[in-house]
Amino acid sequence: MEDNLERENNDIEIEIEKETKPVNKKLTIFNFLLIILIFVGLFTYMIKVDGIDNILKILHTADYKWVLGGVICLIIYWICETLTLHIPLKRLYKDQKITSSLRVSMIGQLFNNITPFASGGQAVQAYVLNKENRRISDSLSVMALKFIITQIALVVSTLFVVVLEYKFFMELMQDYIWVAILGFVINIIAIIVVILAGVKKRAITIITNPIITLLGKIRIIKNPEKIKNKLDASIENFEMQFKVMKSEKKMTLKMFITAVIQSFAYYSITYMVYRAFGNSEIGFLQIIPVQALLLLIMTFIPTPGSGLGAEGGFYLLFNSIFKEGTINISILFWRIYTFYLPIIIGSLFLLPVKKKIKNKK
Repeated sequence: MEDNLERENNDIEIEIEKETKPVNKKLTIFNFLLIILIFVGLFTYMIKVDGIDNILKILHTADYKWVLGGVICLIIYWICETLTLHIPLKRLYKDQKITSSLRVSMIGQLFNNITPFASGGQAVQAYVLNKENRRISDSLSVMALKFIITQIALVVSTLFVVVLEYKFFMELMQDYIWVAILGFVINIIAIIVVILAGVKKRAITIITNPIITLLGKIRIIKNPEKIKNKLDASIENFEMQFKVMKSEKKMTLKMFITAVIQSFAYYSITYMVYRAFGNSEIGFLQIIPVQALLLLIMTFIPTPGSGLGAEGGFYLLFNSIFKEGTINISILFWRIYTFYLPIIIGSLFLLPVKKKIKNKK
């Protein structure tokens, strides 16, 4: 039994190594160049549209206590991100340190932002945890549990605020109401699918297996049987996490509350930017559902950190709310908080890990 488990763990580790190989030097350099290009493009556009004099005037008159508030919200977001990872890891490994969980979380922030669809974060986190003598299977299970609880917390908190600010949200989103409806429907379906995967495996495989077989026959995907096996393994992982959630109710509640706070901290960054540049017409709760919709749009943008799509979505959704002449500088500050700072700070956390791995080798 132990030999089988060890072989399984080794197989998973090989898969993780494969997943982390695409995050190689060439791809990383390309992604960083693309990120720099997007930043330069945004800055150039802002200067061309608003003018350097107006930008300097806005920066001079900005209320920097709100700018500092944005930094505090970002730090709270990072702390909550760390805790949602640390709580289940601590259950498995009593010697797990919060500093280690913080480092792994911030490295995840880095790779989520420099890879399309935030696809690189979890694989690299599992790899780093493995170098700290944590089984990769355990790491993946912890991240699956974290994903389930975070998604549920995100949707529940957003829907709660939408109900509270329904009238304002409908008026503001009248031109994009179909996007809002589609977004919330997708999120709800995603949660239903996750729950079904956790409690009724066959309900998922009955739907997915014929689709995978069909895609294999028309040669859209290669090796459909391998994909089915991976899907089965993922569903079994979800089943295991739901059992953990049922048996560890106190731990699950802690993670859920932390994830809710994390969601509100992220949404609050937009409100801090809004207030920093002299805006005060709408309240904090009215910003949240619009930001939640933007976050959903960003998940479908196939560029590192949802580049271009995030900036464009922010402009479309918030342009009517922000004062004239402040929207572009607001986009720049918002992206510094939610995109560029996580990359910079995450890179700093990566340095000691590289050194540690090198020393072990």
